Amino acid sequence: MVRIRRGTVVGIVATALPLVVAALVAKGLFPGAGERLVTLFLINVVAVLGIGVYSGNSGIISFGNVGFMAVGAYASGLLTINPVVQKTALPHLPEWLMGWGMSFLPALLVALVVVVLVAVAIGVPVARLGGSSASICTLGFLVIVHVVLVASSDFTRGSQTFFGIPRAVNLWVALPFAVLAVAIARAYRDSAAGLKLRASREDEIASTAVGVDVRLHRFLAWVLGALLSGAAGVLFAHFIGAFSPKDFYFNMTFMLLAMLILGGITTVSGAVVGAAIIMVIVELLRKLEGGVDLGFLALPTVFGLTDIGIGLAILLVMYRLQDGILGVREIDEQVPFLKRLSAGAAKPHERQPVQVPPAGTGTLRVENLGRRFSGLVALERADFEIRPGLVTGLIGPNGAGKSTLINSVSGVVPPSTGRVMIDGVDVASLPVHRVPVSGLARTFQNIRLFRNLTVLENVTVAASAIAGDRDPADIAREALAEVGLGEVAGQLAGTLSYGAQRRLEIARALALKPRYLLLDEPAAGMNPAETQELMAVLDRIRTRHRLGLLVVEHDLKLIMRLCDIVVVLNKGQQIAMDTPAEIQADPAVIEAYIGRRRAAAAPANAAPRPGLDPQAAGKPA
Repeated sequence: MVRIRRGTVVGIVATALPLVVAALVAKGLFPGAGERLVTLFLINVVAVLGIGVYSGNSGIISFGNVGFMAVGAYASGLLTINPVVQKTALPHLPEWLMGWGMSFLPALLVALVVVVLVAVAIGVPVARLGGSSASICTLGFLVIVHVVLVASSDFTRGSQTFFGIPRAVNLWVALPFAVLAVAIARAYRDSAAGLKLRASREDEIASTAVGVDVRLHRFLAWVLGALLSGAAGVLFAHFIGAFSPKDFYFNMTFMLLAMLILGGITTVSGAVVGAAIIMVIVELLRKLEGGVDLGFLALPTVFGLTDIGIGLAILLVMYRLQDGILGVREIDEQVPFLKRLSAGAAKPHERQPVQVPPAGTGTLRVENLGRRFSGLVALERADFEIRPGLVTGLIGPNGAGKSTLINSVSGVVPPSTGRVMIDGVDVASLPVHRVPVSGLARTFQNIRLFRNLTVLENVTVAASAIAGDRDPADIAREALAEVGLGEVAGQLAGTLSYGAQRRLEIARALALKPRYLLLDEPAAGMNPAETQELMAVLDRIRTRHRLGLLVVEHDLKLIMRLCDIVVVLNKGQQIAMDTPAEIQADPAVIEAYIGRRRAAAAPANAAPRPGLDPQAAGKPA
């Protein structure tokens, strides 16, 4: 059963209510021209939200959604065109398309099916791409649609006007579609699927490391966005009654993207605000475009004044507000009254008992692991195991292969040779997004948080991968409590202190309920107080959850105090594995850290108990 949060409902109402008010005001006070203007605004809202569902959540600008509007408009037009007009306007139309004369709603449904089929076909390659590559791909789709429409004159009248479409859309038809589009876009944004896609927008590598199948969620958002865009195209076609391919090309794409970017590309309420502002600007500048005589001042005709005005509006807003007028938070997440309404009465949180695995069950076995990069051997023959309840340290000079090893174990960089076995299953052969749900979680050397998501949302993304029947947010709150971040759950992750961000990464990994946790330099950049707090957290979660920890760290003092077993790498090879005390006295380890000459001279100058000094070590010779 799908659960809709109270905040989502409040957000839908807060965003859709102004649309209803605008319709009522236009009908009551400005019938005729005002009513027509608001109807067009409502259609534009549907179109902008169609782009926003994909672009706002994935972070990839789409130029192709106007192409789906064109597909929807022409498909619906062919099904609803007056048969008498059809014989004159489209004399060469195939017989199976002639004489349908369908009403608006059935034609809408059929047109949307056609749009979805096209979206699925295009979405398969688009979902594999990211960033500017995906944007260029969507632009190519728009150009292809335009060229096909112009070339298919038997079906579309080519570049001439396609006319004879019944004008079945008015203010009261457009309004429910706009409200429904707001509800769909906001419900998707707040859903587990939307949250995962927003996480991939912030950091694709980190999102896959917590179980997000980025390609799948990009594909789903692409198809859903295409569906809304197709509906907007049908509404537009049956509102104006006549159109041509140029109506669904660069000018409309520019205007809709301007609406989305101006209000705030990542929010539903921002899309509505941006649509309203651009509509007002366009309406005002169109009156001035043909020239105006004010008596004391005569303004000349300025061709393209509306496009110039839209461009200037974007520049001015982006100069002051890089994330748009509403930024990265929905309006109900910013207005105090709406925030209180969304929160409702706080429910007492019942902490679930921790399921501690029996002692000695399971193991993570690294077997002869190796990784090559274009002939360069970064790692070879790493062989050790991580046991539940024990902390294994991984040390070595800079460039020893520590990060390569942890990336290969976690699946981020597939190993060239060897295996990573968990209970007899080679997780190195799994897709990277499936590794976390197999019981293996990790953090990163350089902090990788979803900075524009809240602290709670950061952890909820991971929790949703393993939640089952439980609310992922409840699992996330438990993980935050483990690391002492429960009080800042509503803050944006990017606003936390450095030490708190490190602990948030650990909480996000804990939300996956792993049996093995890989920590890549968790104390890097921390001051002594933060390091001490981190050690207490790691010791507590190791004891409480009986996790097997693999800690990569340059702070040898921390490693020697925290770890039960220490593995040493040097120049991509494993040179030692033993207890901390034995590792400190191992000649091969001392040589790797301080150099052969200094290691050979050490016995003559050393204290009675020579060994690796955790304070002095850490810098390669």
